[in-house]
Amino acid sequence: MLIKLQYLKAIFPGVVLALIFCLFSQGINNLLAIEIFGTPKSPISTVLIAILLGIIMGNAFTPRPGMMIGLDFSQQYILKLGIIFLGIRLSFEELIKFGSIAIPLIIVCILSVLILVKLLIKKVPISSKMSYLIAIGTSVCGATAIVATAPVINAKKSEVAYAIANITLFGVISMLVYPYFAEWYFNGDALQVGLFLGTAIHETSQVAAAGLIYDQQFNSPETLNVATVTKLIRNTFLVILIPFFAFLYNRGEIRGKNYSILSIFPYFVLGFIGMIIVRNVGDQIFSIENSNFEFYEVWKNFIGYIKILTTVFLTMAMAAVGISINLGDLKSMGYKPFLVGLIAAVTVGIISLIYIETFTKFI
Repeated sequence: MLIKLQYLKAIFPGVVLALIFCLFSQGINNLLAIEIFGTPKSPISTVLIAILLGIIMGNAFTPRPGMMIGLDFSQQYILKLGIIFLGIRLSFEELIKFGSIAIPLIIVCILSVLILVKLLIKKVPISSKMSYLIAIGTSVCGATAIVATAPVINAKKSEVAYAIANITLFGVISMLVYPYFAEWYFNGDALQVGLFLGTAIHETSQVAAAGLIYDQQFNSPETLNVATVTKLIRNTFLVILIPFFAFLYNRGEIRGKNYSILSIFPYFVLGFIGMIIVRNVGDQIFSIENSNFEFYEVWKNFIGYIKILTTVFLTMAMAAVGISINLGDLKSMGYKPFLVGLIAAVTVGIISLIYIETFTKFI
């Protein structure tokens, strides 16, 4: 019990800081909309403001080590809780529909990046370990995939750090740019925009933020739903790709002693599906036909509160991500991994665009 209280005390300052940034960002959003632009909605979303504020403050003032514990907690656990809560917005039919459309696109994007990086390292000499890390980070789920893959290919700490810095840089850029690019390119088609954001952006947190930015700016909850489902399906491909990478690198001899399927499976995906079940079962039980009006209103209010918490948790997590981004570390990247990461990031975006343009017309 004492250990739990000490842990709560340790994470409290950082979590509160992330919450303050969330609330402050919402205040700036309201100020921009009402006082400056005189419009119902600011041209800059709350999540985007939180990320930018975090980057500015995190680099202007070095966060204390005690703060970083709570900020790391926000990035890992509050983010995952926010993603789980996103499930309250979906029906079973939407999950199956979006998933069936997304899976072929995800496979095409993953294979394209793997082949491309394999070809690139012949022209741009970087270590094979670095190439594996950049490839899986770009194609699957960013830093999580890199950290999970590193032990099975015996990657050095410096290679892991470079790969994560690479993924962070291009993921943040795409997170900030792609929501507005996708609105222009796809002319507001929610399904196509969601598929693009879910496949062309690296990290789960970055996809969630991009989807939320799009939802806040263009009033499209479906886009956020599609992007989330697509990204979570991408995450589960870790279970297949890490053994595959171990085989390629070690030719069947797995050197990573700590590797196991259970250690890499993204369990919050199950929480997301569980929240979908809660929503759909609740809708059946508390529908107007099956219960009185009072219970129906309580259930609808509950859903509304969960949706608000989702936005708050995701904004807190992205503020924490922004504060934790050290621009000095990004500057230290060598140009060769940078070039490979840039080409891989652009390629996955182009492949996603081509696939969506070609095949979603037949849906």
